[in-house]
Amino acid sequence: MKHDLEVYLPMRKACEILGVVPITLRRWEKAGKIKAIRTPSGQRRYARSEILRLLGENQPEGVRAVIYARVSSAKQVGEGNLERQKQRLERYAREKGYEIKAVITEQGSGLNEKRKGLDRIFKMAREGKIDLVVIEFKDRLARFGYNYIEKYLNAFGVRIEVVNGAEPKSLQEELVADMLAILSSFSARLYGHRSKEFRKKVREAMKDIEAAEKAE
Repeated sequence: MKHDLEVYLPMRKACEILGVVPITLRRWEKAGKIKAIRTPSGQRRYARSEILRLLGENQPEGVRAVIYARVSSAKQVGEGNLERQKQRLERYAREKGYEIKAVITEQGSGLNEKRKGLDRIFKMAREGKIDLVVIEFKDRLARFGYNYIEKYLNAFGVRIEVVNGAEPKSLQEELVADMLAILSSFSARLYGHRSKEFRKKVREAMKDIEAAEKAE
């Protein structure tokens, strides 16, 4: 669509170019950061020049980011893995020009949904305090259910930026620990924490996992 020789784009395309979700674009419009015109049917259209201006001016200053770093074990904390992960993410965010609103670090299994750090991110998203969550790998946010967390955050105009792709094999030990946590919990429910059967099942599971690792 053209208006006074200006090219206007629909919201979907504008969001794609700017790397934001619709609710963020609406908030920017309400705050006067970007202007929109309405079609006869009431749909928003954004001038390409306005979008390019935002890319050049507001992307660095306007993106409020929270950094989230996580490791599973105290051993990883002691070895400095958590601190190095945090530093890498901080450096990445600064290079991108993001406004870092919070740096959240925690030790806990990626299978545990009741994490204080994750709860804090949800709270900041609900209160409209952030636009972006920066993580190193998807599994840092959640071992399973990542897509549900992403959809929840998107509903409040917050997107997730994953710095790297799949986790390297060096973190396989952490996955093993998480799987053992599942097996232990499941066995405890079936047989009781103090029963011989429970301890037997855990030992068997550990032997099977160790055998699988040696076979690789």
